[in-house]
Amino acid sequence: MKPYVVLIRGVNVGGKNKVSMAELRTCLEELGFADVSTYIASGNALLRSNLSAMDVQRKIEKALPSHFKLDDELVRVLAVSKQQLRAIIDNKPKGFGEHPELYHSDVIFLMGLTADEVMPIFRPREGVDAVWPGAGVVYSQRLSAERTKSRLSAIIVSPVYKSMTIRSWNTTLKLLELLDD
Repeated sequence: MKPYVVLIRGVNVGGKNKVSMAELRTCLEELGFADVSTYIASGNALLRSNLSAMDVQRKIEKALPSHFKLDDELVRVLAVSKQQLRAIIDNKPKGFGEHPELYHSDVIFLMGLTADEVMPIFRPREGVDAVWPGAGVVYSQRLSAERTKSRLSAIIVSPVYKSMTIRSWNTTLKLLELLDD
């Protein structure tokens, strides 16, 4: 069985699409996934399956609306293999995530899109934001002292935003650590 991190977009954000992590674990176990665990309430699950990543995504996306009261338009699922997550971390831009006292660093996971397709929607503010394309992700870093001037939130109005889910660099690192355990 292959280990996956499952990133569920649009749950437990701003009081919408509330999903208990205990209930999510039960749902995923009932779907036949093994070694299910969750990490923080922002829609992160770890599991094992013999299915492909795409089949894991489809199975979970199909089941969620029948288990939870959700706005289907906002909720999407991305299954990331352990190897993919390790590559995302290993191939980060030079210095990315290495100065948490100065910068807030995020990984924007893309669902059915490439970094080349979405890079044009980012308009980083010089001296505040920086973005870099990656394999299936965009790396985003903001100067913490200037976060209110960041243009990252401007991506929300783009139609492709519904095909992205954002995790902090610390959460991304922790998810790999949990997969390794």
